[in-house]
Amino acid sequence: MAEKDDYNTNTTIIPLGGSGRYRPRNIISAISEIQQFYVIESQGQDIPSEFLTLEGSLDLFKIGMRSGFNEGLFIVLLFPVFSFYLLPFVLDTSDPFVKGMVTLVPYLPLIINTILCVYIGRYYVGNITRRAINSLFIGRGTVLLLKGFLIYVIYQVIYKLSTPEYVWAVAQKFSQPEKIYQGYLRILPELVPLATETAVGMCFAAILPYIASYTLDKWRQVKAKKNIQKIQ
Repeated sequence: MAEKDDYNTNTTIIPLGGSGRYRPRNIISAISEIQQFYVIESQGQDIPSEFLTLEGSLDLFKIGMRSGFNEGLFIVLLFPVFSFYLLPFVLDTSDPFVKGMVTLVPYLPLIINTILCVYIGRYYVGNITRRAINSLFIGRGTVLLLKGFLIYVIYQVIYKLSTPEYVWAVAQKFSQPEKIYQGYLRILPELVPLATETAVGMCFAAILPYIASYTLDKWRQVKAKKNIQKIQ
């Protein structure tokens, strides 16, 4: 009877991205593919580098880019609504817990996908697995860094254009210009600090998976060396 951890070396291996192969469509299916690579490489089987084809690497890169784009889009659309409308004017609460929970809503996809990417770090063990994870992380990280930079630049421009005269001229186009004028000037000092926090958070989310994967990898290497020393 085969042992639990035995791996059949005669198993047919189909390169990721090959013709007729199921191709991952989102970050969850990409993680599933990476888990399969991990199962093969964790058994000590050497996999040819061609196993992860150029097309397969590009598929993972595109999934990472789509993930980063969707996370950034969610923040771009909801961040102004929650930070500059709901919190100061609708909720108008001083409860730090409520403010913190409401503030986190635009960042939920970013937080969830970052946790998933950190989770993938446990599979950062073999040649193919590393290449697959790097392709996914690079695609996601590139878009997040770009969007974080754009958010910071856009809010800096808005802040510099927001002179009292210009704000009043825009406010007069609405039905309650005095209320809009006073409300906008009220949140204006928070514009750049919040945009900076958002940009920094997106940059941190882009690099955290790399840090987690690298740290786990180094920890495994140190642990393996200690085990070898004990045996010797």
